[in-house]
Amino acid sequence: MLDAQTRAFLIEHAGYEPVDEALWLSALTHGSTGAKRNYERLEFLGDRVLGLTVAEWLYQNSEEAEGRLSQRLNAIVSRATCAVIARSIGLGPHIRLGKQARDDGGADSENILGDVMEAMIGACFIERGFQEARDMVLRLWVETLEGKTGQRKHPKSALQEWAAGNRRRMPEYRLVERSGPDHAARFTVEVAVHNVGAAQATAHSKQDAETLAAKEFMRKFA
Repeated sequence: MLDAQTRAFLIEHAGYEPVDEALWLSALTHGSTGAKRNYERLEFLGDRVLGLTVAEWLYQNSEEAEGRLSQRLNAIVSRATCAVIARSIGLGPHIRLGKQARDDGGADSENILGDVMEAMIGACFIERGFQEARDMVLRLWVETLEGKTGQRKHPKSALQEWAAGNRRRMPEYRLVERSGPDHAARFTVEVAVHNVGAAQATAHSKQDAETLAAKEFMRKFA
């Protein structure tokens, strides 16, 4: 059963009172609880609903070329952005985690927050259909959609262009360390340009660590 606080949270952010409590509980449940139903399948579905909703919004509200639209889409639907939205609405305390996962900081894990945010969209889609799920996304993502997310050049692309423009070898990325449990893993990545230097960064995914390392390299050497 949903507790009163979680029910109120879902009413506020889904936009209606949930009917299928088992569905919404699974959307909020991490595999570390040992429960048979967790958020993984709903996250898979919600990811697609989110992508289509954002793609439609960008098509209707921007005159940019396909490449720029794709760049913005990828940034807006990324796990990092989903986690930012999740934190902004206070999702963490409502996620059901096993004791070890909670002790390891799972309630503030970028991976978990992002996945559960997408699972909530999937649950809304299952219960009320695409229109309601689309409306939910547009409400929660309004500031992100209308802001500058994804409009700046991606740090890895910027670094690659800088290297080419300065007649340097292409950047090389290397995984330095992977630490922490699977549900809260941390990746440290180094990017280097021959005869220029190197920079490192750590994040909850290898891709995000590479992005941050490229950004740090540009700050130090460009």
